[in-house]
Amino acid sequence: MLEFRNVSFSYEPGTPVLDNLSFHIRKGETVGLIGANGAGKSTIMKLMLGLLPAQGEILVDGMPVTKQNLSVIRQKIGFVLQDSDNQMFMPTVYEDMIFGPRNYGLTREEADARVERVLKELGLESLKHRHNHKISGGEKRMAAIATILAMEPEMIVMDEPSTALDPVNRRRVISTINSRKETKLIASHDLDMILDTCQRVILLNHGRIVADGEAETILRDRALLEANRMELPFCLQGWKGR
Repeated sequence: MLEFRNVSFSYEPGTPVLDNLSFHIRKGETVGLIGANGAGKSTIMKLMLGLLPAQGEILVDGMPVTKQNLSVIRQKIGFVLQDSDNQMFMPTVYEDMIFGPRNYGLTREEADARVERVLKELGLESLKHRHNHKISGGEKRMAAIATILAMEPEMIVMDEPSTALDPVNRRRVISTINSRKETKLIASHDLDMILDTCQRVILLNHGRIVADGEAETILRDRALLEANRMELPFCLQGWKGR
């Protein structure tokens, strides 16, 4: 579903954020992208959507990420941004949720059905007609996730999805992630969420992959995580592993 081939990127000349990065994600996988601040997680997500220019080659569902292919690629990928204020741009939650499906050619009835289904799935029926500027940060986070799910993309990309969520909504998001069959790439510092949702983890440090493998193995490796400025998930803090 996604492939990076020798991809490099710098915001400033001589200061690489990604350094000759190569990896692939198969259809149906749920992959956690972890690393300390500045490791390159958000940059990877922006590159795969063509929001930044890359050196190297990026393919989504076999198509290179080029200007000519962006409209098709962006229909395949739903991106939950790190800052929900940058994602919610319509007056109400309902208008935000229906915008994407309608823009992709669904009838009002079809789009409405999707909105209702996702709101029920996430327990957000009460937010449907709320104004975006009058809801809390956590509610806006949930609404942003709902907006992407209503588009039914082939791949869901989430940048820090648990930010600002209370325990109930955090658990609801984890349950939703686990119940869906789409390919999923989740970047987060919430390693407990990564452990609960991902079978595979890619660990980044300064734009390079230092580990790529089974989530349980990597997230239990205290020495590996600490060497890359991270800590064990909270649920494993008392574990006396390596």
